[in-house]
Amino acid sequence: MRRRIAIGLALGLGGCAGRQSALDPASDQAVALHGLLGLMLAVCGIAYLLVLLFLGWALWRHRRRLDHAVELEPHDRVLQLGLGAWAGLMALGLVVLIGGSFLVDRTLARHDEAAADIRVTGHQWWWRLEYRDPAGGWIETANELHLPANRPTRIEIRSADVIHSFWIPNLSGKIDMIPGRTNHLTVTPRRLGWVRGQCAEFCGLQHARMALEVKVDTPEDFAAWLAGQARPAAAPSSPGAARGLSLIASGTCASCHRIRGAVGGGRAGPDLTHLASRRSLAAGTLPMSRGALGGWITQPQALKPGAEMPASGLAPDEALAIVSYLEGLR
Repeated sequence: MRRRIAIGLALGLGGCAGRQSALDPASDQAVALHGLLGLMLAVCGIAYLLVLLFLGWALWRHRRRLDHAVELEPHDRVLQLGLGAWAGLMALGLVVLIGGSFLVDRTLARHDEAAADIRVTGHQWWWRLEYRDPAGGWIETANELHLPANRPTRIEIRSADVIHSFWIPNLSGKIDMIPGRTNHLTVTPRRLGWVRGQCAEFCGLQHARMALEVKVDTPEDFAAWLAGQARPAAAPSSPGAARGLSLIASGTCASCHRIRGAVGGGRAGPDLTHLASRRSLAAGTLPMSRGALGGWITQPQALKPGAEMPASGLAPDEALAIVSYLEGLR
């Protein structure tokens, strides 16, 4: 029994920290929301304690009347004072909560007038990410968000199909992604490293497999990463990789995917220009590896049923050639 209790406590407390926990804030906005949560818990906790005290007092008075045949006046002055104090405390609690909510709202909207640095578009079931190029254009990638530390970043939030919800618990609150509507979110990360985001609105069969890896870099590392993402795709490094590029350009892959500097392609699916530099495939479904790439290319429906990527119908040697090319896209 003790072991079960210990395991239950460990599992419960495990959600209070880590790279996907709102109770482990790592940005100015998350700290503000965490503080508001603490304020709400304090006010509501005090109110709950007072309710229990008044309940105990009422039971004591009732027992006293029954035991001693004491007739209590219907307009008992102590009771009137207690009810008046209770009403005053409830009003004070509401004022405190409204004031705290207003101040946090101002904190979250403080940088709302800045131009968007990043665009995030939710798809079933992956994330399209676009970064503002220093030259004025936009650089596209997918499923792995990079942010500079100690700098406010304004993110433009959109949806391409159904309602999604953008949520990075360590960095921000939830914000809906609604088709036909653009929302905005500002994030000022203060801690370097990886955290994890997730779609927080049920959006279909693979909703649970719509993860977003988030890396907070130093401003220098972020600038270097962004410069690397701005470069076109690397040229094939072997005859097998060159054949893979040819197969992508002439086959069905190019109708949905783009590889800057190599394949014009479409935009129905993620941009593959620097695919191999990411940590995972299919929005966190698979780790980035040669085997995972091969499996995802040949049988995506077996790995993520319902995904919009169809089976490729490639011969084994063709799939290997494409994998050889994609592995070099760093």
